Amino acid sequence: MAEHEQSTLRHGEHLLLDQPLLRLPNELLRKNFRSAHFTIEKDTTALKTLLKDAATGAASGRATQQDALRNLDAMLARMRGVRRKLTAHAHEEERLHTQAAARIIHLDQLYAMHSAEDVKYEAWSRRRLDRLLADYLLRHGYNESAEQLARERGMEALVDVETFKSMSRIREALLGGSITEALAWCTENKKELRKMESKLEFLLRFQQYVELIRTQSQPKLLEAIAHAKKHLIPYWHTYPTEVKQAGGLLAFPPGRARGGSSGAYAHLYAPQRWTELADVFTTAHNSLLGLPSAPLLHLALSSGLSALKTPACHHSSSSPTTAAGRKKTKQPPPPRPSTIGHGVCPICSIELNDLARNVPYAHHTKSHVEHDLVLLPNGRVYGRQRLEDQSKKAGLPPALVKDIVTNEVYAAESLKRVYIT
Repeated sequence: MAEHEQSTLRHGEHLLLDQPLLRLPNELLRKNFRSAHFTIEKDTTALKTLLKDAATGAASGRATQQDALRNLDAMLARMRGVRRKLTAHAHEEERLHTQAAARIIHLDQLYAMHSAEDVKYEAWSRRRLDRLLADYLLRHGYNESAEQLARERGMEALVDVETFKSMSRIREALLGGSITEALAWCTENKKELRKMESKLEFLLRFQQYVELIRTQSQPKLLEAIAHAKKHLIPYWHTYPTEVKQAGGLLAFPPGRARGGSSGAYAHLYAPQRWTELADVFTTAHNSLLGLPSAPLLHLALSSGLSALKTPACHHSSSSPTTAAGRKKTKQPPPPRPSTIGHGVCPICSIELNDLARNVPYAHHTKSHVEHDLVLLPNGRVYGRQRLEDQSKKAGLPPALVKDIVTNEVYAAESLKRVYIT
């Protein structure tokens, strides 16, 4: 009965991990609709203005025939531009609807399965693992590898390659010292970022100001003052400390901001500010599209590790003396060999120990272990009755028992009783 309960699929719990799969196409559809609506409003207003000017000029007799023809050509050109933009929006909407339909079908397949022992569930879960791997690759900038994986597995509609490629392009530009791409993205999503109270646009404008100050040329300094009046002073009530620092930078160029009383300005010239800007952009991008901050693979691993974690899993960390000694000599701890696949607890393994460190301990209301557990000399634990049955089937005398996995044989008197508290 317990095994049946464990193998029964709880569809709602499974789909908690797959929320971004449907949320992202929905957010992109909303964004596409807003862009199309903005295009219609902007160009319609311009067309009305052109039409009104042409009609007024023709009625008053001020406009010649050539002027009227030029106005008509301008209106036709703008209307062709509107049609071209709306066609692109329509194609994008069709692509997103196709993508959403494919994802709904993929998730709906799970509801046709009721047990983890179903053969179809194994294939479905493998497909989900491929999706999680592609998501992990995309978040770490391995776009080509993720795209190839999606293509080989035939799951292009289930992976958001284009969205993450666009994000990677802007992030790489920031790491390379370019703000233009990120500012264009902020302009495109200005209303949403304002609702989120995001600090991204201010930080980008602030960095522009810093780069103008860094040159220390007179024209650039004058441009920096004008830039501050236009883009930084409006944030005086929101970010007063940063705006005051912006004013102080005029008195502390890079050479003077390294020590003493001016050391407070040194970090504003530091190269790592570009990395911080890239991280702020990534956070804002993921929040805007409803994407989790961590890779989905980490979330899946964390939930699995939490189900296995016990207080004993992290008790063998390095002692304070050892850690202090390493800190004093500035030597890293010696590398240890991998332990995955060697019969140890996954959480105690080197590869997963750090990832599991911050997840909660397992909380089980029922115990599904055998009631007569015994410990073999090799460290493996089994139920005594099961060991005796297997040994009897193997033709061993009652005084001997056989490890079910390793086939090692031990004396029955060497077994130790295991108690779980």
